[in-house]
Amino acid sequence: MALDQYYLLGRSGLRVSRLALGTMNFGTGGFHAPYGKTEAEARAIFRRYVEAGGNFIDTADFYTAGESETILGTLVEEAGLRDRMVLTSKFTNSVDPGDPNAGGNGRKHMIRAVEASLRRLRTDYLDLFLLHTWDRITPVEEMLRTFDDLTSAGQIRYAGLSDVPAWYAARAQTLADAHGLTPMVSLQLPYSLVERTIETEHVAAGQTLGLGITAWSPLGSGFLTGKYRRDDQGLAGDGRLTGDGATGRTWTDRHWQLLKTVETVADKLGVTMAQVALNWVATQPGVASAIVGASSPEQLDSSLAALDFELPAELRAVLDEASAVPRESVYRMFTPEYQGWLVSPGAKVADKPAGYHPPVVNWS
Repeated sequence: MALDQYYLLGRSGLRVSRLALGTMNFGTGGFHAPYGKTEAEARAIFRRYVEAGGNFIDTADFYTAGESETILGTLVEEAGLRDRMVLTSKFTNSVDPGDPNAGGNGRKHMIRAVEASLRRLRTDYLDLFLLHTWDRITPVEEMLRTFDDLTSAGQIRYAGLSDVPAWYAARAQTLADAHGLTPMVSLQLPYSLVERTIETEHVAAGQTLGLGITAWSPLGSGFLTGKYRRDDQGLAGDGRLTGDGATGRTWTDRHWQLLKTVETVADKLGVTMAQVALNWVATQPGVASAIVGASSPEQLDSSLAALDFELPAELRAVLDEASAVPRESVYRMFTPEYQGWLVSPGAKVADKPAGYHPPVVNWS
């Protein structure tokens, strides 16, 4: 259960743990209150994470109405670990309903948001500052220039994006490169065995543009843990998917069959279903880190152990097949089958030969 291996985040020199600690449930206020933890409860979870060697912490000004940042600031300060931690926060969602400039991705709100986050986190800089959600209207050039100014001012070290269209990420990174502005190094997106949509474009965009993907909800909001069961209402069980925060998502026969496959793989490996699902996400192409939340130190221990085993190629293939989402529309034309049929018929064409770029590691 040791997070003693660190990897570069995207096209940067920033070393981060393969599992990041999500702190959306630190605090008991606001939107996330039903699953919130008190400061004492959060302290036990935080300490277990850093004792395991973890250094990548994810929060946002919106989480538990700012309590997540406040609690996290207290915990980091009392532990004396500010320099060791990679603190990540996000902005976009409104912190003052009715005020049009208290949300969104404009310069006024970005500066207001980072200054408020720094106060709550009791620090003078953020290691990583993310746009939380594409707001559809703010010019990307304004957002980029503000990121650049915040970096020059020393208030943030790195910039990134969360929950944006792939074309937006591509445009942002291309403009940053072309104009010598602070580049994006991270792209935070939902990714799990029940939500593989980002493979259509986002993963390739991240790999090409130097954006390390951090996957949120790698357990499909808990569905992949196996704690839910099927009933006449569609879903039964005690958890987020059936509580006040339920999304109303429809769970199909394909999802339930996938769950059986995850259970079978877990039984073969002697691990939990959650560990299988988390291992799969954390070791997928383009993924720099997977974000794990926890309701207790014991639950966190179980998540950290997800990297203690290797998912055999044959079992990964079984999971891939069970969770695969068929390519639709124009995306069918980008499959190996289609291109082997029309683009390169009769010839075997690939990008690079195996071993072209062996991994660089600094441990024996």
